[in-house]
This record gives sequence, structure tokens and C-alpha cells, in this order.
Amino acid sequence: MMTTWRPASRIRFKALGLHWREGRLLAAEVLDDAGRVKGVRPLGGTVEFGETAEAAVIREFCEELGVAIEIVGSPVFMENIYTHEGSLGHEVLAIFDVKFADTDFVNETRIEFHEDSGAQCFAEWFSLDALDQPDQPRLYPDGLKAYLLKAR
Repeated sequence: MMTTWRPASRIRFKALGLHWREGRLLAAEVLDDAGRVKGVRPLGGTVEFGETAEAAVIREFCEELGVAIEIVGSPVFMENIYTHEGSLGHEVLAIFDVKFADTDFVNETRIEFHEDSGAQCFAEWFSLDALDQPDQPRLYPDGLKAYLLKAR
């Protein structure tokens, strides 16, 4: 049975990491209630009380992929108010450029990992040009693709 996810009914503070390989962004699939991929999102998660955003993104990559990351530069902050499966979500995101060893996942294009809930997830490297196109996944949060295209 598939677990359905809904946004929390409060503002969440999250930290995400942008990892690039050959010009492609590592992002995890976002599923609808039927299990179909509706979009992708950089990896990361909730900043816990008493934890810095930097520490949170480092912890999340370690928990999800088992890799140690290095943060490169200062974060960009985005506010994201969105609707997922009819439920309103609101989050503030600290988004970091990150890198990990070139040997990690060197021969893999698709990575399986598990969330804290035990839910099976998949991530892969996506070309920005392909995202937000017809019959292709959306890049979440909205506005991230435009920012990345401008910043690169």
C-alpha cells in the first residue's frame, strides 16, 4: 500500500542541496497519490529545532544517500507556498550548492533511497532544459529553475 503525504499545516524550514554532475541536477521524484511522478526536487529535508540549515542538509544527504557532502558557498533562500494533492503547504528553503566525492554513484544514473518513514524513493540527475516541459517532470519548488538558469 502506498503512503500518501500531505504538507504540514504550519510553516516549515527546510534545507536543500544542489548537486551537479556534467551539468545535470540531482533531484528526487515527487509522486502523486497514484504513485506517478509529478515532479522532482533537490534532496534535503526539514531543519530540526536547534540545528543549523547547514547541519540539516549535511545530515539529510548522509541519511538518505550515505554520503558526506561539502557545502560550497552561501545559501539562497526561497519561500514556497504550494498545493500538493489539494493540501496547502508553506515552507522557507535554504538552498545550498553541495558536492560529494566524484567516486560516489559514479556508474549510477538512478539512486534508490528511503525516507525516515521507510518510503522508497528514487533520485537521478536531470537536465534543467528537460524539466518543466510537456511530458516531463516539474522542478520543485516553483521558481527554482528560473533562478538556476539566471544564476548559471
